[in-house]
This record gives sequence, structure tokens and C-alpha cells, in this order.
Amino acid sequence: MQYRRLGRSALKVSELALGTMNFGPRTPEADAFLMLNHALASGLNFVDTADQYGGHLGVGATELLLGRWLAEDRSRREALVLATKVYEPMSDDVNHRGLSARHIVSACEASLKRLGVETIDLYQMHHIDRSAPLDEIWQAMDRLITQGKIIYVGSSNFPGWGIAQTNERRGFQQRLGLVSEQGLYNLFTRHAELEVIPACQGYGVGLLPWSPLAGGLLAGPSSTAGRRQQLQTTRGLHREQLAAFEAFAADLGLDPSTVALSWLLHQPAVASVIIGPSSVAQLEQALTARDLALDRAQLARLDEIFPPMGRAPEAYAW
Repeated sequence: MQYRRLGRSALKVSELALGTMNFGPRTPEADAFLMLNHALASGLNFVDTADQYGGHLGVGATELLLGRWLAEDRSRREALVLATKVYEPMSDDVNHRGLSARHIVSACEASLKRLGVETIDLYQMHHIDRSAPLDEIWQAMDRLITQGKIIYVGSSNFPGWGIAQTNERRGFQQRLGLVSEQGLYNLFTRHAELEVIPACQGYGVGLLPWSPLAGGLLAGPSSTAGRRQQLQTTRGLHREQLAAFEAFAADLGLDPSTVALSWLLHQPAVASVIIGPSSVAQLEQALTARDLALDRAQLARLDEIFPPMGRAPEAYAW
């Protein structure tokens, strides 16, 4: 396993991170434990979750599952970079959501309890909260850092201006600020290239792409068979583009998902790619992307199939 710095921090994370959104509601606990064990044995040291994950089992269920896994062997905690998120509604209460200082502090305490740990390595704001002043947000984050309850702060689904605004303010305060941004980015959806990736590069923020296979579209035709109608419809609308991509992967003798993951690892600012396997077999398949080096011609061909968004502001201003 290769490791990369998380943005401008000195923390090293594996090139692939295990996303746990489906652990519990879709992936049974026993299967989730098998994947976690296999990931750890393979050198993957980065696990990402969120306080809201749990689906029909209820918010917090995924963190509780991870807590039970960590409790089986306390040495696992020291081997992991553990990340979770705050923002989403945790109840019907009007104050049990968002990025108020009150909610950030109480949500962190609750996550620590569910996970059964003393410290969260990377605490991420799940979405931007336009109603929350930056000073209020960082008042809470600084308190948690001082108390040793969190170490680094990251964002998720932030626009480029949000990353810039936050780190400019933190720089003025001579504080570290955001070290990572977890955002939607894959061959099929390249909007991050306009503003988010330049902001990440400019401020030393590590990009953590989520949905690297575009919900299964980039994993080959078998991945969408029998799945929800919307995904099959989208595949039908982009049939020629996806066929060209799958032919490209076939010429390399590779699974399309391996190519899609490897492409992300070649992109600027990417620190680690969030994968969401549903089985050990899918995890093993994802791990093969670490060893695939795409040359310039191959990368150029992928740009032909999935054209880049261009450079901001030229792409939309003239």
C-alpha cells in the first residue's frame, strides 16, 4: 500500500480509504467486520464514516458498528486514521443539525461515545452551513482540538470559495484550518476540476473523492444489472461513452472499476480515494488500482472519452 500526506499536514493516509456508509443498513455486521479486517491486513489505514450513517437502523448505527469492531481488538485503533462527519440531522430537534457550536460539540461527544474512542483523527463538516459564522464553527473546533477530542478538521461537499474563505481566515489567525475536502469526483462527474481542485492545490488541502465509480456506472454493465431504474436509465443515456470506456479497460485487460480508481489516483490534490465495497471480493478488486500506472497516452484517451470541465473562469466566462 502506498501512503500520501493528507493535504499539507504531516499525517499519512493510504491511497484508498474504506467508506462505511453501507455498513449496517446494507452490509451485515459480520460482512462489514470481514472487510475491515481485510482492509487493515492489506495496509489500508484510513476509515471514513459519518454520524448520520445508519439508514433504516437509525442515525449513528454505522458508528456503533465500528465501535464494536474496534472493541474486539484495541490495537486496531492505533493502526487507523479514523474520520467521521458532522452536520446532518440527528433527530427532529431543530438544534440537532448543522454547524452551530452547540451541535458540533455535542455531536462530537456522541460520535466518540458510539465509536468507543477518545479521539477522532479527522473531523469533517459534512456540508457547508451558510447560516453558521466561521468564528462560531472554529470556536467549537478549537475547543475540541484543545480537549484532545479531534486532531484535524476537514470539509465535505464544500465549494471552492468555501475552502478559500475558511483557510484564509484560519491563516490570518495562524491556525491550520482545513486539511482535507471530501467531494464528489470521478471520470463521469468532473465539476471539481473547475474550482474545488484549484482551491485544494492553492491551500494545501487533500482531496478525498467520494463515489469514485459514479454509483456503479464506471464499474461495468454487470454492476447496474437489476439495480434501481434511475441508474439503468443514466447508463442508457450515456451508452456510447460508457461502451468506449469499457472497451478501453478491456484492451488493458482490466476491470473498468480498476481503471476508474487508478485515474483518480493520477489526479492533482488527491490524497485518498473513498471506496465503498459491499464485499471482500469488491474490496480486493478495488485494491488492484494501487498498482496500475496509466501513461500519458492512456490518460489522454480517458480525457477524450470523458472530457474535462476546463479551467475556471474561462470555461464559463468566455
